[in-house]
Amino acid sequence: MTAPTVAHLSVEDRKARGTSARERTPLTSHRGWAPAGGRPDPVALLEAQNVTRERDLVPVRHGRMLASPFTFYRGAAKIMAEDLRHTPRAGLAVQLCGDAHLSNFGVFASPERRLLFDLNDFDETLPGPFEYDVLRMSASFTIAARNNGFSATDVRDATLAALRSYREAMGRFATMGTMDIWYARLSEEELTAAIQLAIGAQKGKQRKAAEAIGKNAQRNVAKARGRDSLQAHSKLAEYVDGQYRIVSQPPIVIPARELLDHFGMSPDETRAALHAQLRSYRATLQDDRRHLLEQFQLVDVARKVVGVGSVGTRSFIALLQGRDEQDPLFLQVKEATASVLEDHLPKSRYRQPGERVVQGQRMMQAASDIYLGWTTGVQDDRYLYWRQLRDMKGSAVIETMQPLAMSFYARACGWTLARAHARSGDPIAIAAYLGTSDKFDKAVTDFSKRYADQNDRDYARFAEAVRSGRLRAIEGV
Repeated sequence: MTAPTVAHLSVEDRKARGTSARERTPLTSHRGWAPAGGRPDPVALLEAQNVTRERDLVPVRHGRMLASPFTFYRGAAKIMAEDLRHTPRAGLAVQLCGDAHLSNFGVFASPERRLLFDLNDFDETLPGPFEYDVLRMSASFTIAARNNGFSATDVRDATLAALRSYREAMGRFATMGTMDIWYARLSEEELTAAIQLAIGAQKGKQRKAAEAIGKNAQRNVAKARGRDSLQAHSKLAEYVDGQYRIVSQPPIVIPARELLDHFGMSPDETRAALHAQLRSYRATLQDDRRHLLEQFQLVDVARKVVGVGSVGTRSFIALLQGRDEQDPLFLQVKEATASVLEDHLPKSRYRQPGERVVQGQRMMQAASDIYLGWTTGVQDDRYLYWRQLRDMKGSAVIETMQPLAMSFYARACGWTLARAHARSGDPIAIAAYLGTSDKFDKAVTDFSKRYADQNDRDYARFAEAVRSGRLRAIEGV
């Protein structure tokens, strides 16, 4: 792969690039969104995605999306990608998450074993217009706040909080040194300090609500710290005939030994294929991390259903053992397909979709899993990426959030997305484009309201497709 020539512009030239972009694409141009003429049928877009998914899991995906307009939105990245292609762009590119809704942020452990708050899903990552992630994030706050029964004012406040935080954070990153941006992160200590500051700013009933947020955050952090391979081992493994194996919990967890007919392979062929996959994956790791992984031996593999949007794509867990049976390591193996944004943005520079996901994650996250790697599946048209299953991972329960908590969470997400974009894009140009007024915030809040209305209409069409029998759904799984 030939390295591109890099232009090094002065700070003034970078600022001028941003202000020039504002002249071409005014901040107010993000207002007044309406669906483009000839907009594709949203149900048909989902059906097209289902073609390559596991047939027995597609109804599970539909069932999870059917729960609410919010869960529908989480699984509708392809639908929004079709809408985003028609939205205004300033011409300022970053590495996109591609699916930056509020449930794709959370905490996890850095290699130094410190808890960090960051983006945590990169299945759709691709270079592209910074606005795409911002619009996806802001609309998710509007939709989630409505789903929680917030007043119109509280819905607007939560959305504005995310946008204001993004804009103000980008303004700060524009003044920082390059290495300072690269090392910026939102640690457990900084998150706790921010919560305490927010508590101190409240009075009366609001202060009690803020204190409840702090206690809930502490519980979530403690819970995340306990989510590791040992905890997964206690829930997902059983001791049979002198060794551990993954417990069968269909349809969520189905061990490879029960999927032989599904993939048309004998036990010996399956065993050989799994070990070949592990060797291929190890080759994508750094030497030190490859050496570390080589201390573990593969014990068992199972298919495991995860998420909402990912349901139906191939996803597995692998149980490995280190020095003895009490030294487990669980890896997650997820299928990577083309990003939904590649339908209209330039194709990824990486021909292997698994590598696209891994390299995009490394670009955007403040710190990434030491076991991130990729491989080609047993079938030539299947691509996978690997990471730890549970490494102190935790996420907020969005559906129970009250207005004060959601606004605080919105500020954390806005800052985090700005930091991720500042690493790969030009924070000086983007900050100059956004400016210091709230014009951008208000314009995108208007977009979010309109898009939430469209999401409601799309959800209604989806629900009707289930009722009519066009789509099959299994709920509660």
